[in-house]
Amino acid sequence: MSLRIGVDTGGTFTDVCAYDEATGRIHVRKVSSTPDDPGRAIVRGLGELLDQIGGREMAEVGYFAHGTTVGTNALLTGRGVRTGLITTRGFRDLLELGRGRRPDMYDAQADKPTPFVPRDLRMEVTERVRHDGRVEVPLDPDEVREAVRALKAQEVASVAVCLLYAYVRPDHERAIGEIVRDEMPEAHVSLSSEVLPEFREFERLSTVVTNAYVGPVVADYLARLRSTLAASGLRCEPHVTQSNGGVIPFVTAERLPVRLVLSGPSTGVVGAAAICSAAGFGDIITFDMGGTSSDVSLVQHGEPKVTAGLEIDGRPVRSPMLDIHTVGAGGGSIAWIDSGGHLRVGPASAGAFPGPACYGHGDEATVTDANVVLRVLNPEYLLNGQLKIDHAASHRAVARLAERLGLSVPDTAQGIIDVVTANMARAIRVISVHRGYDPRDYALVPFGGAGPLHAARLAAELGCTTVVVPETPGAQSALGLLMTDVRSDFLRTRRVAVHRDTIDQLSEVVDELTASATAWFDSEDIDPARRSITRGVDMRYRGQNYELGVPLPDGPVTEDTVRRLRADFQDAHDRVYGYRLAEESIEAVTFRAQAVGAVSRAGIVRSAPGGGTPADAVTARRQVYLKETGAPADCPVYDRGRLEVGHRVTGPAVIEQMDSTTLLLPGDTCEVDDLRNLIIRTQGS
Repeated sequence: MSLRIGVDTGGTFTDVCAYDEATGRIHVRKVSSTPDDPGRAIVRGLGELLDQIGGREMAEVGYFAHGTTVGTNALLTGRGVRTGLITTRGFRDLLELGRGRRPDMYDAQADKPTPFVPRDLRMEVTERVRHDGRVEVPLDPDEVREAVRALKAQEVASVAVCLLYAYVRPDHERAIGEIVRDEMPEAHVSLSSEVLPEFREFERLSTVVTNAYVGPVVADYLARLRSTLAASGLRCEPHVTQSNGGVIPFVTAERLPVRLVLSGPSTGVVGAAAICSAAGFGDIITFDMGGTSSDVSLVQHGEPKVTAGLEIDGRPVRSPMLDIHTVGAGGGSIAWIDSGGHLRVGPASAGAFPGPACYGHGDEATVTDANVVLRVLNPEYLLNGQLKIDHAASHRAVARLAERLGLSVPDTAQGIIDVVTANMARAIRVISVHRGYDPRDYALVPFGGAGPLHAARLAAELGCTTVVVPETPGAQSALGLLMTDVRSDFLRTRRVAVHRDTIDQLSEVVDELTASATAWFDSEDIDPARRSITRGVDMRYRGQNYELGVPLPDGPVTEDTVRRLRADFQDAHDRVYGYRLAEESIEAVTFRAQAVGAVSRAGIVRSAPGGGTPADAVTARRQVYLKETGAPADCPVYDRGRLEVGHRVTGPAVIEQMDSTTLLLPGDTCEVDDLRNLIIRTQGS
């Protein structure tokens, strides 16, 4: 039996989680992140964790998976590589033209984001393919070679290729790719027909340029980490998380880094969905609050919602991914006062260094400092003593804001908590209310180091009556890496009317996708018994500009399949837009297939009721300032590790553990279930 390792790199901490297949136990270690080289924190955390569980060896690790924000950070900070673009003549300026919309409808001065490829590095070539795949104008290879040599003279490190209608006929893009590799063998090459074989030329162009821009950064990071891990004794093939919640080998991810945009937060959602489904909560809203940001997502019937893409800093990125919405509200988010004299929180963060003032290096007030001042967080140490806390430094940082606001220090600290709670509630409404889902029908599942600390107030703000706190919330994303499968997504754009006379056309596209998925299974050497394919179709009323995704039933396409597709689309349209057009023509636009190779995963273990009473888990009492009582409240502090299955706790109370802290408000009740989750019923229950 061997160890299975999951590593999640965050803005403040790097979490390392190990599942011991021999004992069934899960072990967790947190170390400070090293933003200059995330791999250093990973290797350090791995070493400390192996020592922590009895001096185990790296050679005993049989599975290694990693969630990374390297690609996302390169995008947000503009630290990609010098990138060139080759496109169809006449489309050189599409990156700037976009869809012709202003970034802010009400701000005439708002600027569009600066393109990753400056105009002098965008080369046009003569060629034209029609919408039906017919070649109107052949590609001129000599012209392509001239364009590539011009880019080489400009010392570009990466080249994106995006031609009109390449998703229908990719021949011209492939020919250009071969010429680029011949003239510039050292360059990273991204073809839109490989990265995103989907219609809508601007989104396809933006996505392939993004892939090219961060490609070498991600590839270099993964290659370097792979080498470092191998030198440390790791023998298994390392895997990295994709935005779709699945994992793929490092070597595969190096070709398509755009699929790693949500690598960090996606597995936390997958793990939470599995744990909560086993606990009887299929409909949940996940709330991952770390040091820099909060990520929220909606899970229905145990399945995370999936979307076809998102916008990052105003740039569309299309790639199958979990529907996760991010807001700059984390434990390290800095509180500040705007020009109107109002208290604001984030999106700027103190990060891993200098970190919150209480860590001993920074001097700006953060959300963590506010919780230290209110004494919700332990005013002496965190991480079971690994991280010393400077309570006086937090008080000084918050006091500077309090003086400017004319408030007391506790009221200012509570104001910081109120503002960040409102920011997080707004993010959750984006993925729920704005899409036709009522958050009151869902259990709130907080994780990340700061999630359980803010969950009770966030639940009250949203009207949620149930909160489920997993056993290891601070390392949930790392644990989720041990509960996810190998996945890859395939898609084809083909406009087909959906009715019984087009069954053959629908079947043809579905068969193509199935063949692609099967070929991928074979290339990854996945056991046939562990293979599964999930299918879906993006559909719309004829004449609409945008589509809604609906599941495509298993099996061959039949008249019954068509009836179900039409009915499911009508239901989805009614839920999102509030109406349906029963007699309107419906068409399928983009067909999707997700291939899943099931892997051995960390088991979900049920425990029998324990002995003793909750009073046995009380380690201290602390005066905690709560706005609900209007004064400091004498709260018991529980050690979560001593709470047994069946134990019931009533708020106000604080529950501490190595990786997180949970706050119960007055009137809240909390019970430990047989999966060792904390099931909190709020005052509204």
